Amino acid sequence: MAVSASQSHTVPSILGAAFDIFVGIMKSLTQIGEANAKVRRIQDLSSLSDAELDARGIKRENIIRHVMADVL
Repeated sequence: MAVSASQSHTVPSILGAAFDIFVGIMKSLTQIGEANAKVRRIQDLSSLSDAELDARGIKRENIIRHVMADVL
């Protein structure tokens, strides 16, 4: 007599897929938030005068490089 041992992985598979989707969405939202923070920082620094930037040790042409240093 043959015994068939069929296991159903439907519930764990669905939960795993849902978790993976959730993690992907959270990573994307985190990246968007970080990008928005960098854009705001660039805008804030760009609005400063050259003297104010000089006091911070930043040249106007290096604002983006300064803000994006952790990425580049």
